[in-house]
Amino acid sequence: MSEFTIVAVSGGLNQPSSTRLLADRLSSATVTALEAEGATAKVETIELRDIAHDIVNTMLTGFPAGKMPAVFDAVAGASGLIAVTPVFTTSYSGLFKSFVDVLDNESLTGMPVLLGATGGTARHSLALDYNLRPVFTYLHADVVTTGVFAATGDWADSVNPLPKRIERAGGELAAKILSSRRAGAVDEYAGVPSFEQLLGR
Repeated sequence: MSEFTIVAVSGGLNQPSSTRLLADRLSSATVTALEAEGATAKVETIELRDIAHDIVNTMLTGFPAGKMPAVFDAVAGASGLIAVTPVFTTSYSGLFKSFVDVLDNESLTGMPVLLGATGGTARHSLALDYNLRPVFTYLHADVVTTGVFAATGDWADSVNPLPKRIERAGGELAAKILSSRRAGAVDEYAGVPSFEQLLGR
């Protein structure tokens, strides 16, 4: 039985957050779809608000600060990525973009990625395809066809298509994860001998 790791990145700024809620729903749908194919998966959720200062310090210094090394390792080593951002002024949040900016340009190459966004009105839904998708295409990620946008009213509307869209998107990400041949990130220092090895020679 195969076991996969899914990293969900939530760019929500509030607690509780509709952005985190959407990330959780997409994660659950993906895990369910993987389990239906006989695979298991664990989900690691990264709340960008919790590492906001580390993101800024990484941008300013050019070196991973605080929790960022572990975050980078988790993202680069994931079987699939779920990225969800709130939409402000018709585009992704500044915190979300800052996080993407400090990622290694090659860390998402070939990575199966599911995109989601939240906003106050459905009029912002085009931000998924006009703002968010091009960023991940530039990073050579393997983005699933279905993106999921959730407006405030979608959560309370019993006849809206949001649950089915979440289920479909999760199924698409699961399919890409199962078919992916991505080997994962290469550790540049994997072949570097330790001091003990050097001194023992």
